[in-house]
Amino acid sequence: MAAHTYRVGTRGSALATTQTGLVVDQLTGLGLALETVTVKTEGDVVTGPLSQLGGTGVFAAALRTQLLEGKVDLAVHSLKDLPSAPCPGLTVAATPQREDPRDALCAREGLTLASLPQGARVGTGSPRRAAQLLAIRPDLQIVDIRGNVGTRLARVAGLEHYGKGAQGLHGEKKLGAITGDCDAVILAAAGLHRLGLEETISDYLPLETMLPAPGQGALALEIRSQDVSVDQGQPGQPLTLGQGVQLVNHLETQLAVTAERALLRRLEAGCAAPIGAYASLEEGQLLLRVAVASPDGRSLLRHQVASPALTLEAAQELGTRAAEDLLAQGAAQLAGLGD
Repeated sequence: MAAHTYRVGTRGSALATTQTGLVVDQLTGLGLALETVTVKTEGDVVTGPLSQLGGTGVFAAALRTQLLEGKVDLAVHSLKDLPSAPCPGLTVAATPQREDPRDALCAREGLTLASLPQGARVGTGSPRRAAQLLAIRPDLQIVDIRGNVGTRLARVAGLEHYGKGAQGLHGEKKLGAITGDCDAVILAAAGLHRLGLEETISDYLPLETMLPAPGQGALALEIRSQDVSVDQGQPGQPLTLGQGVQLVNHLETQLAVTAERALLRRLEAGCAAPIGAYASLEEGQLLLRVAVASPDGRSLLRHQVASPALTLEAAQELGTRAAEDLLAQGAAQLAGLGD
């Protein structure tokens, strides 16, 4: 009997298709038959600041609709783009091992954050990055940018060619797109690594000074809840999609992002909020670090909590506890959150 072919939904950007390809390779190696379906999302076609486009979820909505309507069977998301609230009928069934969670500076002439000149222009569409950056270097000028990785890199003087058909970046340079107007841009190190663009990174921003977005560097494999499997499959029997997805889950990553997303959910915050968070296993316990900033970076609240229990329930409780602590310390007023 021929194996059932499952359809995998992805956004059409170079980064999204590369990330989906990594997942497809893993699942195909387990014996699943897969085909990839490209889905155009609102975030890919609407222009303007990302923080004004509905924030977190703007890239996920179309993929989720396709899943619920049965047009695709699996959606591969960048976890940081996925709303923290559950979607009825769908389940994030796996999180593969996380890539580098850090933010990366891509600057002209190999400049680092410390060596950027006074008043340098740094491009980012993230209020979180802007606020933490200004907390370190209040002299910098923040330039609001968006677009795919190539478009963003092309904003840096000397890196314009990444927006003009650079191999692997789909080469779609929009007519009239601005190039070379910034001294640097900040991007997720994970995306640059996955695209093979490490050479553009001039400085990795340490977690001690620049906490990433919750879930940054991690992928989310979302399927219909009815397809989730509780068993590993039987020898000699073809794997179901639910069984295959379960096999590529990385528990340490899952624990970390569960804590980070529980924090976000309790704070009722999306990607328009200046909040950084990162959880990791250290010395046998799950440690969650959080930074909440005022949008201008002048005030920064840091907090960390830990749990010796390494279960998904404990990770969720850890994130919620950190959020409660921060709300008690005035985080909602500081960052303009709804409480």
